[in-house]
Amino acid sequence: MESMRPATLIRLPRLIIGVIFAATLTTCDNGFLSRNKLEQIKRTGVLHVLTRNDPTTYYESPEGYTGLEYDLVVLFADQLGVKVKFETPNTFDDILNRITKGKADIAAAGLTVTERRNKKMRFAPAYHEITEQLIYRSGTRRPNNISSLTHGIIEVAKSTSHIDSLIYLQRDTPDLAWNVNDELDTDGLLYLVNEGLIDYTVADSNQTVLIRRFYPKLNIAFDISEPRQLAWALSPSDDNSLYDEVTRFFERIKKDKTLDQLLEKHYGHTSSLSYIGNCKFRQQQKSRLPLYQKYFNSAAAQYNIDWRLLAAIGYQESRWLDKAVSPTGVEGIMMLTNDTAAGLGIKNRTDPAQSIAGGARYFQQRIQTISEQIPEPDRTWFALASYNVGLGHLEDARALTTKQGGNPDKWMDVKQRLPLLTQEKWHQQTKHGYARGQEPVEFVENIRSYYDLLVWLTEENQIKKNAMEVDSEDPEHEAVTIDPAAL
Repeated sequence: MESMRPATLIRLPRLIIGVIFAATLTTCDNGFLSRNKLEQIKRTGVLHVLTRNDPTTYYESPEGYTGLEYDLVVLFADQLGVKVKFETPNTFDDILNRITKGKADIAAAGLTVTERRNKKMRFAPAYHEITEQLIYRSGTRRPNNISSLTHGIIEVAKSTSHIDSLIYLQRDTPDLAWNVNDELDTDGLLYLVNEGLIDYTVADSNQTVLIRRFYPKLNIAFDISEPRQLAWALSPSDDNSLYDEVTRFFERIKKDKTLDQLLEKHYGHTSSLSYIGNCKFRQQQKSRLPLYQKYFNSAAAQYNIDWRLLAAIGYQESRWLDKAVSPTGVEGIMMLTNDTAAGLGIKNRTDPAQSIAGGARYFQQRIQTISEQIPEPDRTWFALASYNVGLGHLEDARALTTKQGGNPDKWMDVKQRLPLLTQEKWHQQTKHGYARGQEPVEFVENIRSYYDLLVWLTEENQIKKNAMEVDSEDPEHEAVTIDPAAL
């Protein structure tokens, strides 16, 4: 029996060993073999995000890109120290397919968490709660429940959770029927309902509250679901690094109230305008605003203010009536007091050119008196409040906010304290005393709504364009890269 000989040791020159070792490190580095998902994103410096063009998620405003999902993603990218590459696939189905296949880092598109989707993708902690609602048009019979839908057809967008909800309801209502539109999203279907081109559709409640301001003929019949959670979606993976970082992000912004402030920014003013008020505004936008458009344009250019914001202030003050006079003696389109007009050098408050120019200058002064530490858009909301109630009472409300543990630099917190200035218990603790504190709150929220409507009415209506001219032959989608550090 042969004895076992020890394995031969091959001695390589140290130089060769060093080269092999260095090559191994380089290969691992270039191939990301030693890096997890989060490290890869930080190394490339880009976070790849799928979203959709929608008032609830991501859209281009006069000030640039905005939307709840946009704001959240930019904050998260800032936390990582990377840029964001936003992509807007053509359909909702494209978003789900791409994130499921790992073709993006995150899908931030107002996605509802469902049991079926949970099997294909991984959801981060929820950031908002909605219900799904059946939408119909004013002037038609309102259905009371699913079983009363004996006439007309429901049309819903492909791959939305609305289909799952209808399938669930069909178990108790076998005759329930619907069509699936594979070209239009829910915004497009809401437009068709508003125009009377289809009978019903289903939309999330957050989407409904925003879009109804622009399509006032839309009405809510009833909820078709229990409360549902909205969350970001990530690709299924055993690598938890990105998921854990997203989880920490949402824990932080919930704890420090950043999430609440963003929800207020996008939804806080949406219920201030009634159907009748909406219709009157639209009528007067066509009949009265053209008489003063050139004055708003001129003042806006002179004082670097969006003319639509000035026009919204003017509508709130006078309904665009140059001879308007209040019981307290303020006059003109911008409703300037005698003292304010004198301080601005305005000789005739009922002259529209002088009134609008004076109002623009006065608002610019209000902006300049607000602390620069207060970020936009809150700084604008504070300036509007001081335009109405005066800087002294606004500062009193901010002091009360601090005393009660709120953030005096956030409109969301201060607008809750302004009405307290009517109560002796609170206004006796302030420097300037009693004020009708609810009025500036309504003043600001109405102007925010009028401004949004003016932007909608004066910008290209992309939803209408998409609904009426669907181009199913173009498979391309838009990609936009955002650097949070530049914002």
